[in-house]
Amino acid sequence: MTANTEHPSLLDLPPLSAEHFAAVEDKVASLLRTRCDVVAMQGEALLPLEACIRAAAPRGSTALNVVTGPYGETFGGWLRSCGAEVVTLTAPFTGAVDADEVARALRAHPETGLVSLVHAEAATGNTNPVAEIGAVVREHGALLMLDAVASVGAEPLLPDAWGVDLCVIGGQKALAGPAGVSAVSVSARAWDRIAANESAPRRSCLSLLDWKERWLDGGRKALPHAPAQLEMLALEAAVDRVLAEGLDSSIARHRAASAATRAGVRELPALDAYVTRDQDAAPAATTLRVPADDLDARAVVAAALTAAPGVPLQAAGGALAAEVLRVNHYGRSADRAVVLDSLGALADGLAALGVPGAASAGDRAREAAGAAWESALRA
Repeated sequence: MTANTEHPSLLDLPPLSAEHFAAVEDKVASLLRTRCDVVAMQGEALLPLEACIRAAAPRGSTALNVVTGPYGETFGGWLRSCGAEVVTLTAPFTGAVDADEVARALRAHPETGLVSLVHAEAATGNTNPVAEIGAVVREHGALLMLDAVASVGAEPLLPDAWGVDLCVIGGQKALAGPAGVSAVSVSARAWDRIAANESAPRRSCLSLLDWKERWLDGGRKALPHAPAQLEMLALEAAVDRVLAEGLDSSIARHRAASAATRAGVRELPALDAYVTRDQDAAPAATTLRVPADDLDARAVVAAALTAAPGVPLQAAGGALAAEVLRVNHYGRSADRAVVLDSLGALADGLAALGVPGAASAGDRAREAAGAAWESALRA
């Protein structure tokens, strides 16, 4: 067996210094436009998400968990395992939660100390109005924890201005970076609440307090362990690319990709937008529904990828697998040509499956998408 020598730059690297590690965190803070502490955690974003919940939800406390997709459902399980009383606010996965609904839930449960929310759900393709929700939560006095993995780099994200106390990001969506490292910004209010929680994890990979005491409080001079070096370098490269392009430009591209895809799909038979209102659609990924009982979303994706290998299409998972597929707009996939190719692949795939009218719909879909792309960039 011949050794793989295609990527020698991944090997024999000098150790990542504490100074370099801290510089990556500072770049993430710049991307989030936050003055809060930022900790880069050495694992996929589920690590800091669970760490935040276990730190900020003391046993016997009450938490409001907003569910607009599968990740919100996951948070509810973690909260219950912490011994918290969980109030669940569920909105249809085809839309978003309203700030007034959050306000009503908080009035009904004035003891609520934590609100957990997903900004954008890539799995369902929706996005929630965090600025409005954050104002309601802050007025109530609760902490707001936000999963921003699928929104960072694709849509506005302003944790400080919106009153987000714990904001978790990952690099694998719109940043088109690594999945193996993530980051969380922590407000001063959150640190105070976490320090007061006797059941907050300690001496654990889930411990935010360990990071504070062993890293932040010491001025970030000595790393508490060997860092995930390749993942940190990849995260830095992903953030550098977005900052070099300009965050506003990256956001505009992702918005245009979403608008163009939704416009093009209206010209295709046998597919509908899964998220019904344009304003509720997440820019990082467009989800599509296959309404016909005799057509499976997984078969549509397979046929489309046969027609055009490499376009960013995938079937949904879990209960939605047979009904929903998505067009990903991660990083450089938020591109006009990629969107047009994806729509063409869907048209060709539907035609191969015998869907009437599909063969002639591709050109109309691409034309509508191109017009929507230009309109979105001018908006």
